[in-house]
Amino acid sequence: MTRAYSAATTPAAWLAGALDQLRARPEPDLDPFDRRLHGRFALLSGGQSPWAALQAWEDWAFHLSVAPGRQIELWREAADAAMTLWRETVSAGADWAFRPEPGDRRFRHPDWDGLPFRLLAQAHLAAEAQWRAATTDIRGVAEHHRRRVEFLGRFTLNAAAPVNFPWTNPQVLAAAAATGGGVFAAGAALLIEDLMRYAAGAPLKGLDAFRVGETMALSPGRVVLRNALMELIQYAPAAETVRREPVVIVPAWIMKGYILDLTPEDSLVRQLTEAGFTVFMISWKNPGAELRDTSFDAYREQGIMAALDAALAITGAGQAHAVGYCLGGTALAIAAAAMDRDGDERLASLTLLAAQTDFEEAGELMLFIDESQLSLLEDLMLVQGYLDARQMAGAFNALRANELVFARLVERYLLAAPKPAGALDAWLADSTRMPARMHGEYLRRLFLDNSFAHGEYPVAGRAVALKDIRTPIFALGAERDHIAPWRSVYKIRLLASAETTFVLTGGGHNTSVLSPPGKPRAYYQIGRSNAGAPFVDPDVWLQETPRQDGSWWPAWIAWLEEKSSAERAPPPPLGRREAGYPALEPAPGLYVLET
Repeated sequence: MTRAYSAATTPAAWLAGALDQLRARPEPDLDPFDRRLHGRFALLSGGQSPWAALQAWEDWAFHLSVAPGRQIELWREAADAAMTLWRETVSAGADWAFRPEPGDRRFRHPDWDGLPFRLLAQAHLAAEAQWRAATTDIRGVAEHHRRRVEFLGRFTLNAAAPVNFPWTNPQVLAAAAATGGGVFAAGAALLIEDLMRYAAGAPLKGLDAFRVGETMALSPGRVVLRNALMELIQYAPAAETVRREPVVIVPAWIMKGYILDLTPEDSLVRQLTEAGFTVFMISWKNPGAELRDTSFDAYREQGIMAALDAALAITGAGQAHAVGYCLGGTALAIAAAAMDRDGDERLASLTLLAAQTDFEEAGELMLFIDESQLSLLEDLMLVQGYLDARQMAGAFNALRANELVFARLVERYLLAAPKPAGALDAWLADSTRMPARMHGEYLRRLFLDNSFAHGEYPVAGRAVALKDIRTPIFALGAERDHIAPWRSVYKIRLLASAETTFVLTGGGHNTSVLSPPGKPRAYYQIGRSNAGAPFVDPDVWLQETPRQDGSWWPAWIAWLEEKSSAERAPPPPLGRREAGYPALEPAPGLYVLET
């Protein structure tokens, strides 16, 4: 408290004394205030940094503005496209002058071949080609900014495509004519029902037929370990004798792990147990704000290492086969590097399914990773304590907006003909959250700094690197994986010190992993490289490696058997109480049911 002013005290002396007392007080820490204010702004902006986008647009616009030669080329290309469209209007030839890119299904319906719809589609494809040209070969633009501008413009064009509007989509017009407009009433009714379900937190119509433990995740087993982050499930044997080495599966905690035991027909767990392996799988807890301070390394210690300890104690084996999927595979690779670095030889093999370990070529997800964007997400998570699944889903869906957003809106609400829901759709809707500290460390250390590939990722006070891994590796990549691009996954052959078998298969991030024998149109390419062998460029490997029809699962199981000891024995019990691992709830456990 400042001293009282009296007639004997001069104003200058009183002011000096008051200032001295203010200086003596501890300065308040305003950083939490700034971060929470920043986090509140992030809630309003949907977790997207406007400054990150503005920087990209400024970089591109400035360098294009000082490149008049490139501008002239773009005008010339636009004029040529306009003339081509005019000739298309006049002649209506058999072949489209502007063709969709491979995989673009928007204009495949035969009704798009008739006028005026053909011209609308051609004009839109020409505009997309012009935009690609406008964001290519602009000297001086940072590559990260160029790709962001190209993506933002492409997303806007995708939203404006004629296929997305009822008056320019011939399929919608035909359906409206056939039903006397009834298709619009049916679509509106479905939209209202979906909005009501969304507001109530209920699944969309059709998805409620799929229930965990009733129609999905049906492989029998017991929870044999539970801690703050995970339950460990040991599955019941399906063979009279089993391999000595168990299989320990580490799913991603960005989604629920029962995708690997989705249905009896698509169950990787079932395939392994029928092949004579004792299978353990982690089921991660869906975190709330109470786990905001959980670190990425906690998932390694309390998840991967705890599961490995339990599996070996229950089976009495000296080694285990470790399998990691997506983010779980990234964490598993870090754990394996630390184990090999420290002389821990308890891993017989390491399988990485659609899992990145080098993030230099991490694909279009890098569009959302820079300092501005990351700091905004960190402060958003500071406010919430976690990153909500819906906030994550926005980024993933935007990368494949034509397929995951616009096409589904047209099918569902304009044509009133949504595709029947499947188990995979129900799994995708069964979302999870990410703890604030863990997700911040993951994005900053791995995506932004790429510290694991650079040999700078700390485990137990010492750095680990991919080069530390000497355990034999089986790595799976998928041709259409936009989350873990296969060329990025392939780089483990370059950076690890281990014999590596790489498999490339068709499909996307999830459908590539779900590949049971008998899956229609399944195929894969497989090749092995010994430790220390010369590196083969991924595109050269792609050309030189023969393609094989069928599922990659049998080839992988044969590889696991090759890495296993020859003897087989009766299956171990479900749990081992005397070792501290009693059999608890039946599979799929309790954590998987948390919302």
